[in-house]
Amino acid sequence: MKIVQISDLHVGSQFLQDKFDTLVAEVNELNPEVIVITGDLTNEGLMKEYAQCKSMLEKFNTKKIIAISGNHDYRNTGYLLFKKFFPFESVNELNDDVVLVTVGTARPDRNEGEVGYRQNLWLERTMKKYKDKVKIVAMHHHLIAIPDTGSDQLTVVDAGDVLRTVLDTHVDIVLCGHKHRPWAWNFRTLTVVNAGTATSERVRGFFENTYNILTISDKKVQVDLKIVGGKRLPIDEIVNNYSQFADE
Repeated sequence: MKIVQISDLHVGSQFLQDKFDTLVAEVNELNPEVIVITGDLTNEGLMKEYAQCKSMLEKFNTKKIIAISGNHDYRNTGYLLFKKFFPFESVNELNDDVVLVTVGTARPDRNEGEVGYRQNLWLERTMKKYKDKVKIVAMHHHLIAIPDTGSDQLTVVDAGDVLRTVLDTHVDIVLCGHKHRPWAWNFRTLTVVNAGTATSERVRGFFENTYNILTISDKKVQVDLKIVGGKRLPIDEIVNNYSQFADE
């Protein structure tokens, strides 16, 4: 199974149309079964941005698109519009071996993320139901602070509780967006994967617009980083060769 993770499109003033056109061509060539978009589809949460984004996402050829709201999508009461333009299911059994569960971390008029006590309990109960599947959790805000992003105050504020839940229920992968900085943290049985921005002009440092490709085979997950219009490499390479990527 192939899943593409796209994040932080920022349709609006920061949006790069040429990058999106390249992204569509590349992703359609990959022919993924699922595309998951981990938040900030829009820049200001405005009706015209939502309408534009909805229209453009129809260019992807895939069986399923799962979209999660981000803090930018919640601006200007955009959280009301998100449900209209991007209805979604929280629990997605993608096939006999893979389940993907979405968690809402955005809150109105706040940039930091929060899962919350009730949602965390729900996540724990839900994940305990799936004992023999590859388990993926997707959220917008980064669960763990990542390098070169300044203060960690914009992580999930109740990250400790959420980490306990995903570790105790044997989640395999947590997918995050938000900080426009690709990275991965490995905790033996758990990998926390952060996506860069796919189509926003606000990239960090020397990093370019990127997205992630998950390939699942025999209940093992390989995560690759793909530069829009550029090379593809295992995401672990940017962790293992940090100084090279930071200085190039």
